[in-house]
Amino acid sequence: MPEAVIRTVVPPPGLLASLDPLLRQWLPRQRWFAGKGRPVTGFTLVAATELLPPGVRLGLYHLLVRAHQPDPSVPSAPGAGAARPGDCYQLLIGVREALPPRLASALIGHVSEGPLAGRTVYEALHDARPAELLLEALRTRARIGGLRFERDPGQEIRPGLVPRLMTVEQSNSSVVYGDTFILKLLRRIVPGINPDLELPLALAREGCPRVPPPTAWLVADPDPADPGETHVLGVLQPFVQGATDGWELALRELAKGEDFVAEARALGRATAEVHTALARALPTVTLGHSRLRAMAAGMAERLAAAVRAVPALRPYATGLGSAYTALDDLAAEGQTWTAQRVHGDLHLGQCLRSPAGGPSPASGSGGEWSLIDFEGEPARPLAERRMPQPVVRDVAAMLRSFDYAARSADPPQPDWAEHCRAAYCSGYAEAAGADPRTDPVMLRAYETDKAVYEVLYEARHRPEWLPVPLAAVRRLAGPDQT
Repeated sequence: MPEAVIRTVVPPPGLLASLDPLLRQWLPRQRWFAGKGRPVTGFTLVAATELLPPGVRLGLYHLLVRAHQPDPSVPSAPGAGAARPGDCYQLLIGVREALPPRLASALIGHVSEGPLAGRTVYEALHDARPAELLLEALRTRARIGGLRFERDPGQEIRPGLVPRLMTVEQSNSSVVYGDTFILKLLRRIVPGINPDLELPLALAREGCPRVPPPTAWLVADPDPADPGETHVLGVLQPFVQGATDGWELALRELAKGEDFVAEARALGRATAEVHTALARALPTVTLGHSRLRAMAAGMAERLAAAVRAVPALRPYATGLGSAYTALDDLAAEGQTWTAQRVHGDLHLGQCLRSPAGGPSPASGSGGEWSLIDFEGEPARPLAERRMPQPVVRDVAAMLRSFDYAARSADPPQPDWAEHCRAAYCSGYAEAAGADPRTDPVMLRAYETDKAVYEVLYEARHRPEWLPVPLAAVRRLAGPDQT
């Protein structure tokens, strides 16, 4: 299908200035805003595209704005730089004379001056018409200003699918279209190829069925000031209708007193299939002496920082640090590891089990497993998220997720977690030909690093959850860990 060209009107001068006071209040309240705890002191407009002119009924703007916030590392002394350019966010701003009651929860505010004076602006993803426009632009491969809507010509997008905004995500926003597709719009935008598009595309080329293949994607043309860097803004993929995420499924089985061994084993096989396909699709590297020692040193530094911040970690610091010392010792002896692209943020919530169908090599008792959300840890730099890693990084993260599920039960069920952890590793070995438990030093180092991160996170954000990672800390720091 030929690319559709949609002519657009350049957004009016002063648009961001008129929105600034409203965005300063609204943006920090959003779940996906990464700079919580620091005030927004201003904005820089990175790009603006008028998708619909603000007529009598509805206008729509696509904005990339950089939020300025105080730098916590800079003392707040007179003359010190109070604010620095911060994260860039993708916003879809709807414009109406007044909001109908169904959109009351989407309100950003009422504009008092500038080109939109007297109008009401709101989060447009809550509104069906703007969401429909995005899908139609992807379907027709539109170019709208600096926005490029691309799609796989081998996949059909049927027009007229009814959109609905999902409300459960934290770091991004997703719209489901008629139980057929799901569009994930990234909120915090960085230049470069996002792994949430890169890796599923690579897996689709390999024919890996465990990851929904990208149907279409939205990108922004490179910034003239930063040529060569594409900004990935969103990815459209098939929606796995009726699927249950692994976290919800695990908690449900725990509540019923059922084990999760068959599902954990099947999930291990699915993970190994994805890792094997990624190793075929993208280059692998060998981690030698310097990279491994730097990895161990970074883990030790994170432990030291966490111990300073969370006193409850202090009794375990030496035992936990021995995990990194063991890795460093093997590196010093010349041992190497193979590294490849991995998921990077794997846990039960990033896995979907489809409804029961036919038998599958990656199915448990009730359906097939898929892995989703390959963005990696959004808080980490993009270059780091795209680096090859040992596959046991993903394995360790999933082992921690089983622990979290088991200790969310009342009373906690540590034996349930141990059975799941063993089954997951066994399933992984069945598909990969190598059991992660045969790499105990690297596996323990990654699991320890993850548990330390969890302690720090829970102490800062959810103190009532702190006993969950502390239980793992006690185990990982114990004398029987080598």
